[in-house]
Amino acid sequence: MTRNILLKLLGGSQAYALRRRVNLWPPFLGAGIHVTHIASDMKSIDVEMKLRWWNANYVGTHFGGSLFAMTDAFYMLMLMGNLGRDYIVWDKAATIRYRKPGRGKVRAEFRLTEAQIDDIRAKLKRLPKYDPVFTVEVKDEQGTVIAEVEKVLHIRRKDLTQ
Repeated sequence: MTRNILLKLLGGSQAYALRRRVNLWPPFLGAGIHVTHIASDMKSIDVEMKLRWWNANYVGTHFGGSLFAMTDAFYMLMLMGNLGRDYIVWDKAATIRYRKPGRGKVRAEFRLTEAQIDDIRAKLKRLPKYDPVFTVEVKDEQGTVIAEVEKVLHIRRKDLTQ
């Protein structure tokens, strides 16, 4: 999915279309990752994944790579939608800490506040680039954290790039 296509889909009435597109993206489709909600303001996204034979590991729990994949790119997409075309946003780094084996359906909730967006804009008025850190928890159906993922993004204003 190219950046231009994504930006066209980020309009408030287009959240459904974006969700549908993301759900049909081959890496997510193949892993059984399903986006259940994208807010029209791109400040919240909910993702889930059921345990299936194709996303299980050797011992019958969720494959770690699929758990990691279900947290990929969402904060980047959310910030692209909220900061707009004047900013470049990239995923820079990520780490995952597995807390407990995942069984059944797991979910991750991505949330972005107006204060976080304002903070990023304020920092980029003083700095040429900024690498904010976001944390997302992957939880099982009982709400128990099975993995914590820390995402580092790279953000800069376009007018400062060459």
